[in-house]
Amino acid sequence: MTARTRTRSHAVPVAAEDDDRLPPARFAFGSATWKEVAHLHLNLLEGILGFVYVSLWLYAGALLSVTVVGLPLLAAGLMGARVLGRAERWRARVLLGVRIDEPSPLPRHRARGFLSRMWMTLKDPVAWRSTLYAFIRLPWGVLTFAIALTSLFVAWPVLGHIARGLTNVDRAMVRGLLSPSSELERRIAELEEDRGVVVDTAAADLRRIERDLHDGAQARLVALAMGLGLAKERLLDDPEAGARMVDEAHGEVKLALQELRDLARGIHPAILTDRGLGPALTSVAGRCTVPVNVAVDLESRPAPAIEGIAYFTVSELLQNISKHSGARTAEVELWRAADRLLIRVSDDGRGGASTARGSGLAGLAERLGSVDGLFVVDSPAGGPTVVTAELPWRSRTDGHASARP
Repeated sequence: MTARTRTRSHAVPVAAEDDDRLPPARFAFGSATWKEVAHLHLNLLEGILGFVYVSLWLYAGALLSVTVVGLPLLAAGLMGARVLGRAERWRARVLLGVRIDEPSPLPRHRARGFLSRMWMTLKDPVAWRSTLYAFIRLPWGVLTFAIALTSLFVAWPVLGHIARGLTNVDRAMVRGLLSPSSELERRIAELEEDRGVVVDTAAADLRRIERDLHDGAQARLVALAMGLGLAKERLLDDPEAGARMVDEAHGEVKLALQELRDLARGIHPAILTDRGLGPALTSVAGRCTVPVNVAVDLESRPAPAIEGIAYFTVSELLQNISKHSGARTAEVELWRAADRLLIRVSDDGRGGASTARGSGLAGLAERLGSVDGLFVVDSPAGGPTVVTAELPWRSRTDGHASARP
């Protein structure tokens, strides 16, 4: 067995260098500046590709427009220009931090036939502005590439300021030429989405009414008819038993009428139509399990549609207070401010209410949003809860007298 010996070196200790160690080298600029520099360098490639693409189909389509292939070529080029615009919006979002909403797609499903779809594409303002953007980018791309590349070597201390100034021009061009056509187009997109919400809400309400009729009043009326038939047969053999069955049927009639009244109140209560929001909301508050103070300050009545939405909004909020809040008191306030109808419902309950997806409050928010309304919930844990809703004020123009609520 061989023994291993360890030798200990007695080297002269060297002065500790840990304290003199240099910090790691870092780039002088942050990631945002380097993204801007990268964007400026990519401008040249993007400018060349966009200019070549636009030149090919635009000049060829214009020259061949007198033939059968000219206009279809222009339409196909415009469709490609939309794709280029989408790519540029993505590049601006990643490198410049500019978020531009995507323009609405062309509603080609509404056009009948090839010619109608082609004409719709030829009139597309989004595609033409994307074409203009690609056409003017080549000289700008050459200029920014040259400045950014030169500054990278000879103007390093001010490179960040140069990149920021040049990319601000890029941001302005993207916002000006690649954003949706106008406020009108954005408004149309919002209305299309809101229309879907209204259709879904109406379908859900119809299903609810049908279910309530089938499970409630209809079933009770069927049982009533059967009971009256049996009572008719028993009246001849056993008048007293027949009389008792008639009394039971009379009670069923009263219950069926009450269910029909409740169902009608859920569709549109008569007190709202006849007397307005003040008395209607006072009636709703009286059915709440929590004492509710109602204050309605309206000198005239809004349009029936707005009045109905306001009524059902407050009604559902008070139902939530009864079921979930654990509150001792609640308050409902309605007033008009300029062209808006404002609603505030508050309670001193446990809080924690949320408009998270799937909750009843989310449905209320969608319903108000479908008519240009707003819905805000402030409900910290432990309470109190304050729900604020806004609806556009629309005056009555159907000849109804303006009654003070």
